[in-house]
Amino acid sequence: MHRVASSGSNGGSVRARKEKKLTYVLNDANDTQHCAGVNCLDVLKSSVSSDQSFLFTGSRDGTLKRWTFDEDKPPFCSATFESHVDWVNDAALAGDSALVSCSSDTTVKTWDSLSDGVCTRTLRQHSDYVTCLAVAAQNSNVVASGGLGGEVFIWDIEAALSPVTKANDSMEDSPSNGANGIGNSQPVASLRNVGSSNNISVQSSPSHGYAPTIAKGHKESVYALAMNDTGTTLVSGGTEKVLRVWDPRTGSKSMKLRGHTDNVRVLLLDSTGRFCLSGSSDSMIRLWDLGQQRCLHTYAVHTDSVWALACTPSFTHVYSGGRDQSLYLTDLGTRESVLLCTKEHPIQQLALQDDSIWVATTDSSVERWPAEVQSPQKVFQRGGSFLAGNLSFNRARVSLEGLNPPPAYKEPSMTIPGSHPIVQHEILNNKRQILTKDAADSVKLWNITKGVVVEDYGKVSFEEKKEELFEMVSIPSWFTVDTRLGCLSVHLETPQCFSAEMYSADLKVSGRPEDDKINLARETLKGLMGHWLAKKKHKPKPQVSASGDILSVKDTKKNQTASKSEDSSAANDPVYPPFEFPSVSPPSIITEGSQGGPWRKKFTEFTGTEDDKDFPLWCLDAVLNNRLPPRENTKLSFFLHPCEGSNVQVVTLGKLSAPRILRVHKVTNYVVEKMVLDSPLDSLAIDGASVSGGPQPLFAGNGLLPSGSKPWQKLRPSIEILCNNQVLAPEMSLATVRVYIWKKPEDLILNYRVAIAR
Repeated sequence: MHRVASSGSNGGSVRARKEKKLTYVLNDANDTQHCAGVNCLDVLKSSVSSDQSFLFTGSRDGTLKRWTFDEDKPPFCSATFESHVDWVNDAALAGDSALVSCSSDTTVKTWDSLSDGVCTRTLRQHSDYVTCLAVAAQNSNVVASGGLGGEVFIWDIEAALSPVTKANDSMEDSPSNGANGIGNSQPVASLRNVGSSNNISVQSSPSHGYAPTIAKGHKESVYALAMNDTGTTLVSGGTEKVLRVWDPRTGSKSMKLRGHTDNVRVLLLDSTGRFCLSGSSDSMIRLWDLGQQRCLHTYAVHTDSVWALACTPSFTHVYSGGRDQSLYLTDLGTRESVLLCTKEHPIQQLALQDDSIWVATTDSSVERWPAEVQSPQKVFQRGGSFLAGNLSFNRARVSLEGLNPPPAYKEPSMTIPGSHPIVQHEILNNKRQILTKDAADSVKLWNITKGVVVEDYGKVSFEEKKEELFEMVSIPSWFTVDTRLGCLSVHLETPQCFSAEMYSADLKVSGRPEDDKINLARETLKGLMGHWLAKKKHKPKPQVSASGDILSVKDTKKNQTASKSEDSSAANDPVYPPFEFPSVSPPSIITEGSQGGPWRKKFTEFTGTEDDKDFPLWCLDAVLNNRLPPRENTKLSFFLHPCEGSNVQVVTLGKLSAPRILRVHKVTNYVVEKMVLDSPLDSLAIDGASVSGGPQPLFAGNGLLPSGSKPWQKLRPSIEILCNNQVLAPEMSLATVRVYIWKKPEDLILNYRVAIAR
């Protein structure tokens, strides 16, 4: 405890630049399932030599998964593709084994689809969320991407994957992310940053390296793309309500088609590139003849936005789904439509496989329904069809009047279940536990410093459980949390994350002095990075950085010096049990270092060869060197006065300062020691002098200490500390007293008196 001057300030300080944050995503027990809505899917047909087929799904949980299945066995997750740091919005197979994905993290990524989840390249060209992809079925090198920034890029995947000649230039304008910066051996292609016509800033491009073709013209967001089989025609649509047709080989625009009255959300091209189907937020499906540059037919099938289309190989029938949670089959020639099935969630995307159709929704599960793709007429023979009109309000009226026919199919033929996403959460006062409720109303209690579920309460009242778990304790908010990915994402930002400390005894950490303080953020970081440090210690320092840059002799020596420093400091600093994360369903780390962009990876998948520059410097400083940034509000000022009418002597006058986590029993010790011995023996000090160490053993009234006595019981005479005329419990911290007892913005006032016998 320190005496505080009556006036003065810390003086002006210059705010440092905002540092990169570190996020860790807590995975539930079954991380082989998606835990958020599935935005996209694609099917890899069986090869001649194998009976296996694969379904690829991309989710709002930020991951893609490969499902292996055949007719005789239930599907299982054979790989998780984890590198995106935000929603996966679209995915498509290009060629035999390349998987391409795009995300709200503004990147396009390529993967080896038959690997265990290897990301082969990250393409950073978009300025905003990347919403859609299109591939050429017979030209697997051509992939187009579009996004909310109004940009449309056409990529030659083979050229984009080719290494550039100069390693140092490979990072110049398109830095790598986790897939490249974290354990990816291939250098990233250099991509120039070019905007569309909506005044996005244009940067100069390097004189070498690969740059995609740009289709300029969109002034607003792009939601949909489609390409013909040979890659000679590209169609795009978005919030401008029009279809734009391009030559993807040059990026030149050939025509613009008007007709929809709201956002264009989905597009399909036939194999030749002449006919195009479009679905819109105006609830209409339109069939276009690009050769004649006109709309041939309009189909009023849905009662709300159309988000997904899939066509038979002959382009004679279309399957459609959307916000109205219904899947329809429509004959494009006769305009006859039939309701295949209804869902409980809006339909996001469709994929045909043999005689079935895979349906992805805003739910985390995926279902396969009968579709009679080879002979669609069989579905119409079941009855219940209707004629799709031209006017959307007629279709809406029919729906409102309850005249919809029953669906042709009641149950899916196969379901790939997902985990229920978290829809509500509450950070408890102890700032180590979070109460969550998922979409199935199941309530769980998480410990975020261990990354595990402490208790699964089942379907109980969230509010009642929150009240039941309330603790009168005040600990600074050292992290933030969100559930955007369907699970808990815990964000640590410096210096705020280092504001919370606890005594090791309260965390049940044995073998530490009683007054030993543990910084929650630093120990959490040690738990998250411990696997990397252990691997790093036993591996030689690589001579090539994670980005593919060749290190100079100077950098190599610097790395060797850093290695020695790590061995001497981090290796001897164990991870305490309250901060040990599980190796089964381990958390994923999302962060960004001084090189490249954001990356995501499970902490157990670190190999030790990752570069230090892939991590924020403040994280390394905290874990390797125990060097924490200057922190604010770690101390609390208060006054200590005798109770009114009390005849005990005055201990001190003026303002005192002590750590926020200081216990009331320490204040009691201070008072007793001043009264009895006229000098404090405890760790509390006055006039700026601080004496370290635990509470000193003081004799009880009879000169003996009863066995099992608590520190605050080892006092003479017996003193009580009060605040607002309320006797304080000895284990209360000063911060808790201020928040729950004092409840005023002014400095805390504590009173003391001789304990009243009870």
